[in-house]
Amino acid sequence: MTWSIVARDAATGAYGVAVSTCAFAVGSRVPYGGGRIGAIATQAFVNPLYGVDGMRLLQEGRSAVEIIATLTAADEGRAHRQLHVIDREGKIAAFTGASCIDWCGAVDGPQVSVAGNMLSGPEVIQQTLKAYIAASALDFDERLLVALEAGEKAGGDKRGRQSAAIRIWSGEPVPSFDIRIDDHVDPLAELRRLWRVAHQRYVPFQQASPSRSRPAGVTDRNELDRLCNEYAAAWNARHPE
Repeated sequence: MTWSIVARDAATGAYGVAVSTCAFAVGSRVPYGGGRIGAIATQAFVNPLYGVDGMRLLQEGRSAVEIIATLTAADEGRAHRQLHVIDREGKIAAFTGASCIDWCGAVDGPQVSVAGNMLSGPEVIQQTLKAYIAASALDFDERLLVALEAGEKAGGDKRGRQSAAIRIWSGEPVPSFDIRIDDHVDPLAELRRLWRVAHQRYVPFQQASPSRSRPAGVTDRNELDRLCNEYAAAWNARHPE
């Protein structure tokens, strides 16, 4: 009941998952990931343990192929699941259970995978992948958004639309970018609106937060305001409405 894209940005090393569906709050269930280790999308009849256990396997340095095999072998409900993974080497693996509802399947390219089920047809994931590859000049977050928009234009979820999300991990265990639409008549349009809002303060604020490389983060409020204002001005100049 979903289609999603998992990818590694070659320019920055960031990992991301973007997803859209005709179900409530898809961002709370499908995407998992971590900086420097990889990303996972678990969908169809979602098994959240695929995300939890898959993250542990990514942290151990297991390959995407090994992770798919391990998770599905332990799950008697695997015929109803769909799962795709990108590992720390940028390698891809995907699984679509035999009982997933048509149209269902997956395609991939260099450091990117697109998978979906209950779609209007294979062109949904094909166009999602094509748009992602063609948009290599864009920032990673916008590239993921453009890919989802292309998939929706190609038909999307055959039941309709309700929720969408983008999560990105730039180098830390926590997301550097995390926006989601839980319930909306046009979730991707709303996601694009929030994408722009996020770059006004949320993104630079995240960049100034505590991290492994800078444990205290930026705590001077005047300095934080300066950094956020400078970031927003530069970003807006590069992304005119």
